[in-house]
Amino acid sequence: MAFLSLLSAQAPTASVRLLATKDGYFGPQMALRSCQCLFGDRMSEQQDSTSKSSSSSISSSTQESEEEVTITIGSLLAQAKNSSGHSLGRRLSQLGSIPHTPRVNGKIPNLDNATLDHERLSERLGNYGLAEFQIEGDGNCQFRALADQIFRNPDYHKHVRKLVMKQLKEFRKQYEGYVPMEYKVYLKKMKRSGEWGDHLTLQAAADRFGAKICLLTSFRDTCLIEIVPRDVTPTRELWLSFWCEVHYNSLYATDDLLTRKTKKKHWLF
Repeated sequence: MAFLSLLSAQAPTASVRLLATKDGYFGPQMALRSCQCLFGDRMSEQQDSTSKSSSSSISSSTQESEEEVTITIGSLLAQAKNSSGHSLGRRLSQLGSIPHTPRVNGKIPNLDNATLDHERLSERLGNYGLAEFQIEGDGNCQFRALADQIFRNPDYHKHVRKLVMKQLKEFRKQYEGYVPMEYKVYLKKMKRSGEWGDHLTLQAAADRFGAKICLLTSFRDTCLIEIVPRDVTPTRELWLSFWCEVHYNSLYATDDLLTRKTKKKHWLF
């Protein structure tokens, strides 16, 4: 049985700008600026020739640097393509998913409920031969888990949060109806490092990265939640575990986790 890929009927639709095709995963702000050299009107021919040669050299160097950055970004994107997501999808194909409704965080459950929920999730992971890559619980776990799935390195979490915030700002009309407070207040709060991600940031991440985000949950009546990008066919699957509304981990097949290697974070990002 194929996965259900449903969104809430309340969700407004709009044209989604794919990060990879519009401004790149790392944004236009990372582009190198061209150097401009100004020369006086009365320089000697030799000075003018030397200056032009220097200017040409700088321009050539800048162009090469820009090309190098472009190649670096392209390489990272190619490496970031999730290779295990679809195999997890096939493994869990018998599970039905429920429609996802974007929403902000609610009440935090008590410790007893959280413990029971984690036991339930652990049992489900074992039943399907899955394992969690443990993510630090510092308030950034949703973004760290997404960064691990996309880049194989949780340390990209600040970059992932930044792109999610950009999505929320640029396509405000798609999301503000789900926020029970002034939207600017919500954005100001959510952009802070350590602020917990919610189901709205998951939807924004799915839209921004053109990815289907699959949550294997600890909920009693719901094993699987799928968040699909609006108006775009997803090009990848990102798998997270989610227990008791408090923590996200990055999810792998058990064998894949044993061979998983954290990729070195690029110095530019």
